[in-house]
Amino acid sequence: MANKQLFSSVGGLSLSRTNARNEAGGVAYAFSPRHALAQYAATGCLNNTYYTTAEEQFLEIANIALRSEPDFVAKAALYARAKGHMKDTPALLVGLLSLTSPGLMAEVFDRVIDTPRMLRTFVQIMRSGVLARKSLGTLPKRLVLQWLESRSDEEIFSASVGNAPSMADIVRMVHPKPTTRSREALYGYMLGRAYDHSALPDIVQRYESFKSSPQSAGADGMPDVPMAMLTSLSLTREQWARLAATASWQSLRMNLNTFLRHGVFDDSREVRRAANRLRDAAEISRARAFPYQLMAAFVNADHMMPREIREALEHAMEVSMSNVPEIAGKVWVLPDCSGSMHSPITGHRPGATSKVRCIDVAALFAAAIMHKNPRAEVLPFAEDVRHVGLNRRDTVMTNAERLAAVGGGGTDCSAPLAHLNRKRQQADVVIYISDNQSWIDSRDRPAHLRASRTMEEWRRLRKRNPGARLICLDLQPYGSTQAAESEEILNVGGFSDAVFDVISRFCTGNINPDHWVGEVEKEVL
Repeated sequence: MANKQLFSSVGGLSLSRTNARNEAGGVAYAFSPRHALAQYAATGCLNNTYYTTAEEQFLEIANIALRSEPDFVAKAALYARAKGHMKDTPALLVGLLSLTSPGLMAEVFDRVIDTPRMLRTFVQIMRSGVLARKSLGTLPKRLVLQWLESRSDEEIFSASVGNAPSMADIVRMVHPKPTTRSREALYGYMLGRAYDHSALPDIVQRYESFKSSPQSAGADGMPDVPMAMLTSLSLTREQWARLAATASWQSLRMNLNTFLRHGVFDDSREVRRAANRLRDAAEISRARAFPYQLMAAFVNADHMMPREIREALEHAMEVSMSNVPEIAGKVWVLPDCSGSMHSPITGHRPGATSKVRCIDVAALFAAAIMHKNPRAEVLPFAEDVRHVGLNRRDTVMTNAERLAAVGGGGTDCSAPLAHLNRKRQQADVVIYISDNQSWIDSRDRPAHLRASRTMEEWRRLRKRNPGARLICLDLQPYGSTQAAESEEILNVGGFSDAVFDVISRFCTGNINPDHWVGEVEKEVL
């Protein structure tokens, strides 16, 4: 009689064999170079993560990018900036293009380096020596000069907030030639050189006048400058209220406790004004807000924060996730709550580490999918499944907080699929939200010999549910997965709301054959 195990449809030749080990030591499937670059572009913040250092991330990104087609590198930078709302990695990719395709670098420069923060990041990377140069170089210098020349005096002055390098440092590096008296005076003012005070842009004169005696100027006398230029001054309560009313949406979100502390929200009109701005869909979109940033603002809000503002934050978070797809059929969402998922979502950076963890983002996404899809169920896992009581009638924020409270332990990505198989559960779509660093289920399994246990369990589930689809949403910048890409399996990285659009089209079959890489390819140069 033939060996049933050998000839079983599960674990046979139809399953792809693993070809790598992940950072946790488990067997895995290495991404193709293009997919790996897209993954790093959408999740890499060039900070230390649970398993890798910032230096290791940089070397991996540089090695892949320098071996990739420059067109795809440029598209990955555009996708990561425009769709993924990322900063450091897109700037790095533009810098790498200066070595492989200067023409393409010039073509995408303004679309990627689109804010003062992005310009500072780009210059910092170019001057750091990591790209084997200590100067900007002829073309990058010209592009930086064009960036400065295309901005008004007011924009250049507002951009002078920030350092390492500061805008003044950049001006010193590229030596722009001012074409107006006001620009000449502005550069002199920024660089600490002699300048004609009467030629300064009006906004600078108003700012300097206000600094000399802020309280006597009153709220109406406050200059329209970035909030960071004013917060160190001695302001009245009315001036703090004006600051809250005119601050950018992101500044408002980030400084709610500061405004509360300075008495702004003692006035119900200011509470109402702030709440209306926070929930405004157009402002949320313009601010490129990550859903997790709103969750962080809600969680970190002072206990004395007015209820109307807390509710506005909840509403804003749901607006920021308005493109969570409605998925036909039975949906299972599997958020990873293992130990590594308790590391910061953007990695560790001395003095600037985010309080938001990978588990917070996974919990938020899982709760949002459940909220939008009546037949969706959430099954958290670590070394095994964890059962958490969620109420579909509760808000996304409430359920996300419950899920985020679970955690710790090792990682076994096959565990939730094995659980569904034991229970013989129906499944049309299964969504992992993880860092993909499974190791418990492959400690004794040699790489290059067999499929991952996740793939084996997936094949069992799909034999019972022939049309099922598997989505692996990866939150960290690593180069492997537990489920090999195929017609029914999507691997996608990122923690902006852009991933929901990709998931939606994958579930309806309206996506390129190579899935997420195809999404990056659609960027227009």
